[in-house]
Formats: sequence, structure tokens, C-alpha cells
Amino acid sequence: MVNPVPTIQSNLPTILPLHSRNVAVIGAGAAGLVAARELRREGHKVVVLEKDNQIGGTWVYTPRVETDPIGLDPGREIIQSSLYSSLRTNLPREVMGYMDYPFVSRNRGSVDPRRFPGHMEVSKYLKEFARHFGIHEMVRYETEVVNVGLVENNKWKVRSKTRHDCYNDEIYDAVVVCNGHYTEPRIADIPGIDSWPGKQMHSHNYRVPEPFQDQVVILIGNSASAVDICRDIAGVAKEVYVASRSVADETYEKQLGYDNIWLHPMIESAREDGTVVFRNGNVVLADVILHCTGYKYHFPFLDTNGTVTVDDNCVGPLYKHVFPPVLAPWLSFVGLPWKVVPFPLSELQSKWIAGNLSGRLALPSQEEMMEDVKAFYSKLEDSGIPKRYTHNMDSYQFDYDDRLAEQCGCPGIEKWRKQMYNAVSKKRRDRPETYRDEWDDHDLILEAEEDFIKYTSNGVVE
Repeated sequence: MVNPVPTIQSNLPTILPLHSRNVAVIGAGAAGLVAARELRREGHKVVVLEKDNQIGGTWVYTPRVETDPIGLDPGREIIQSSLYSSLRTNLPREVMGYMDYPFVSRNRGSVDPRRFPGHMEVSKYLKEFARHFGIHEMVRYETEVVNVGLVENNKWKVRSKTRHDCYNDEIYDAVVVCNGHYTEPRIADIPGIDSWPGKQMHSHNYRVPEPFQDQVVILIGNSASAVDICRDIAGVAKEVYVASRSVADETYEKQLGYDNIWLHPMIESAREDGTVVFRNGNVVLADVILHCTGYKYHFPFLDTNGTVTVDDNCVGPLYKHVFPPVLAPWLSFVGLPWKVVPFPLSELQSKWIAGNLSGRLALPSQEEMMEDVKAFYSKLEDSGIPKRYTHNMDSYQFDYDDRLAEQCGCPGIEKWRKQMYNAVSKKRRDRPETYRDEWDDHDLILEAEEDFIKYTSNGVVE
């Protein structure tokens, strides 16, 4: 099936609000852009504060890396992006896109027409989205938020600074936090690492494989970035050892299709002589340990007097991962969940936030929201799910999305999108080397094809 060029509704009606609020959106990445659009559609006055000189957030590639390659120095210059040069999406573009702005190849000189495109195509899509909906006019570029705090009358004072260190204090009715969560590295705890003489770095600062020429590299992790990067490095490195918590302690096997990648359990210890010991007893003399161990939620600008905290990577307490009950709806978060399709999820969260700020929608009482949060935390604990997995929605993201849509009175996630996502997830597990390039049009779910054609033709689901 050839994707038709979409005809997208460019001037969707703005909802006449019960109340129009002055709202600050922090960050102009994928979450901040759609939050700004939905807030303005609801009739709010919106300012988007963006540290970079362009929109896109983590989808803005830069070859620059931080001065501290492992990301532990609090005084380092922060680089927002975590993209590596070879990165391609691990979801098809049709699945990734916002619900009413299809991410399809529009035959207008796309830099990458593939179904699983590289990061430049995603950046281009976000820029087209911002241009199409007039979001640029709401964005203040090169403006870093340094403090957000409550003042009298339940307003928020937002202090920001420009790249020339000019400070500005402004008062807003509400703040929507969309600063992403792929900037502050999480680091594996390795006994003896302080005396180990090799180099450590985090995948946040990985860009290209050439610096690893002829080196012995130990990579920690087994998620999407680890799978990509170990294969990227294997083309130039002498040896690559992947240490994963998700494999049995006796594991020691060569990666299928590679002569220089071995899979191991987690590292037992690092030694002064440069060797690293794995839990299976194998010892490797290594040059580099590369942590592909994920990120921490980090809000250094946010001052809520302890109302909102980050504890073992759980941001809380948050009602439905969005609203702190005590501060709702005047403070909210978009895009915290992971192992999800992030763009449409952020879109639905933003619709919910915008409607509650205007008064068109209503939240439960503060007490009811807090009871819901406690019940959710208890369910996780009873299921043996670690606190750091609080925002992992792998098993229920579409139920969550559809409940938000019901609250907002708008269509839920399309059936074809769910089916396509599930089909890709299976292929990614079974054939990680080839799943991106073996996806043919006949693999689209046939019973959903009619809906998909309608989606790409009209730009909205009727």
C-alpha cells in the first residue's frame, strides 16, 4: 500500500473556554509542542520556554558531547540530546505520529522515506508540525527555566534566563512540565569501579563508533539503545561484551551473526589491573565501560516545597502520571511514561490538561486523586514491581490512552495503530537485526487498512 499524501485540517476550531489561563510550557520537544497546541486550542494563552535555539528536544541531533562523558559532574555543560548518529526509530512512522497529523512520507523531498526512519526525519516531522499549527510564535528560544515556585493566589513564578544571562521573572496561572527524561544519566553500581583505570561513559554521550576502533568495550544494558549501540560499535571495536541483568548468571554466548559480540550477565566487580569480572566468572581486560542504563527524571528548576519528589525514579505523587493532587490542575507533567508510543500519549495528556485548566473537564477531589495514587502504588508493590518502574506502561499503555480519550470526549487510539504496534513489538523481539527493513505494506493489518487509509487521507479519524 502506498501512503497517500495527507490533507490535514489546518484550522481546527478553538474551543470557547470557560476560563482562559496564562500557561507556561517548559520545553519544546515532542511533548511541549503538542501541549502548546492543545492549550491554545482550548483558548489558553501559552508561552513555551525552550533552552535550545530550535524545537525538537531530544530529537535534535548534535555531535557535541558533555565534558564529563559519564554525566556525574553537576557542573558540566548539559547537552540536551542523547541521539547517536545511526539512530533509527524502533516504531514505524505511522504508529509514532500524532493522532491528527500523520507522520507519513509526503513525497516532498523527505530526507528519509523509510518506514523506520532515522532521527533527522523525526526532527523534520516535528518542525513541520510546529510550522503547520503556528507553534513557533509561542516559543521563546534560548530561554532556560531556572526556577518555578508557588506565589500568592496559587500562581506560579517562573524565573528564566537567556543565553546572555538576562533573567526574567513572570507570573503564570499554570505550568506544564515537558522537559523530557533523556538527559540525566543513570549509572550502574559496579564494585571496585573507583580504582578501575579504564574509561567510563554513558550512552547519552555516544555519537559515532569511530572512537572505539580496536578497543575492548563492555556495554551495560539490554534495551533499545544498547541493542543498537553494541552493533554499531562492533564494526570497529576489537571485542564487545554486553552485560545484562535480564540474563541468567551462567550466560556466556556469542551474539548471533557477530564474531566479536558476547552476551554476559551483569558485572561482578572491576579491578585495579583493568580487568572486569562478570557474574559467570569470566574475566575481561577492557578499555571502556559504556553505560546504556537509562536516565533519571530530573527537574532542577521545580520548587514545590516537597509536594512533588523523585524517589528511585518515581515522580510523585501524580494522579494518572500527570497531576500532583495537591497542586492540580495548576501543575502538570506531560510525557513521563516510558515503553509507550509517546507522541499520541502526550497528545491525549495535553488535551486532558487543557480541558481541566479551562473548566470544561473536571478532576476528582484532591482526596480522591490521592487515594487513587496510593492504590496504584500499592498495586505495583503487591506485584513486586520496583518503584523505578512506576512510569513503565508497557503492559497497559493503550488502556491508559483510551481512558484519557474518554475523559476528554475525543476518539481513542486507532485499532490499526494498536495492531501495528503489537506486530512490530513481536518482530523486534524475534529479529532485532532485520525487523526495521523487512516490514512490507502487506504486513499492515488488513482488517485495519481501511481505517489507516482514512487516517492518512484526511489527517483525522472520523
